[in-house]
Amino acid sequence: MLSVQIGAALAKTRFDEVGSVGAAALRLVIGALVLVLVVRPRVRHWTRAQWTAAVLLGLALGGMNVFIYVAFATIPIGVAVTIEFLGPLALSLAHTRRWRDVTWAALALAGVVLLGVGPAAVTAVAGVLAAIAAAACWAGYIVMNRRVGAAIPGVDGLAVSMVVAMLVSLPTGLRPAVAGVAGDPSLLLVFAGVALLSTVLPYALEMLALRRMPTRVFGVLQSLGPAIAALAGLVVLHEGLAAQEVVALACVSVASIGVTLSARRGRARPDAGRTGGAGKVP
Repeated sequence: MLSVQIGAALAKTRFDEVGSVGAAALRLVIGALVLVLVVRPRVRHWTRAQWTAAVLLGLALGGMNVFIYVAFATIPIGVAVTIEFLGPLALSLAHTRRWRDVTWAALALAGVVLLGVGPAAVTAVAGVLAAIAAAACWAGYIVMNRRVGAAIPGVDGLAVSMVVAMLVSLPTGLRPAVAGVAGDPSLLLVFAGVALLSTVLPYALEMLALRRMPTRVFGVLQSLGPAIAALAGLVVLHEGLAAQEVVALACVSVASIGVTLSARRGRARPDAGRTGGAGKVP
């Protein structure tokens, strides 16, 4: 999450040259090229189910990147990412089995609602709507990332999905990206760094993480993203937040900690019973 949000803040510093969608396109194109060259996915013997999963992941990935960068153009990064958390939050609610988790999720939702009526959201409706669209794509990304990770060994599926995501961004992002790079070729180096920070490294790590933890727990852990995004926005872009927005971020972060601890306790009890209290929780 640190890598993603620092990369996003760096990308926003170049929106004047390439625009928000052009920035997303540059990030996805470079990220896809790097992954394909490094991974060299073996797709010759893929089944239809594997191709379908990889393409759907790519569509979710492309939409998530394009929409959230559009949101970044009009509202602070911390605000946009907090609204985007509606996706993982809805996923957490859909998978919950305990009322305690619903309580924590409700607290996170209260934070998002509080943020939705804050000064930044009120003055930038288009950015809020883009962040909501990114939230839907984020939920799809979490679900499909897990399926791709289970169906396709290594990160071959992610490499193919990145190519699909790149294609999603090109219709609207190719022209501003090319115009910006033509005016300043050094932008290629900047967005190579952004692609590494916000695409190649975190997505590979997330796929590995989703092989080792439930989708619901992963979605809740991701709720720490808004606080990290706000910090990146403050340090890199000097984007301060109003008191109401800080309270909203606190609600989301506290809810994340609460659900995570609750989930760990829920796993620990059955294991302790089977091992007489001496076994380790996996």
